[in-house]
Amino acid sequence: MNKKLVDDIRKKTYEYFQKANIVLTNDEINNIEVADFGLNDIEKMGLQLVTYINTSRYCAKEMVLFPKQTCPEHKHPKREDNSEGKMETFRCRWGEVYLYVEGERTSNPIAILPKEYGKNFTVFKEIVLEAGQQFTIKPNTLHWFQAGDKGAVISEFSSNSDDSSDIFTDKNIKRLPEY
Repeated sequence: MNKKLVDDIRKKTYEYFQKANIVLTNDEINNIEVADFGLNDIEKMGLQLVTYINTSRYCAKEMVLFPKQTCPEHKHPKREDNSEGKMETFRCRWGEVYLYVEGERTSNPIAILPKEYGKNFTVFKEIVLEAGQQFTIKPNTLHWFQAGDKGAVISEFSSNSDDSSDIFTDKNIKRLPEY
């Protein structure tokens, strides 16, 4: 992604944080992470986020998904030091988010996957989160999520985040942004 596109997405992301009444510092606004997962298709497959803190013990983030934007299927496995993978709680702050985890498939899921990515999604137990609702995902659990028609703002509270250890179903994904 080029700098202008990243700057435009950061501006748009900040507008969503404002809708959710989330106050950010100027430094946080200027450093909003834009993750396109190396797919160069940010409007369909991507995520925008601010990490408040990420220590060896815990992590707190705010995430924005634009309308129908999807965070691809992945899991947080055991670490090289044999510690558990990341456990995370998602709390919807604004909008609506469709979260999919391992378990019995929901008939007629709400999310609509772009055809070019459909084969890279395997779990379809649906949890619908509206503002004020939350769900906790256990370590090493496949999951993915998509915003509703208005987009979504989600807070994440988790154990330590090590993005480089995430395992994505789509082997073409690069988690860390390249811009």
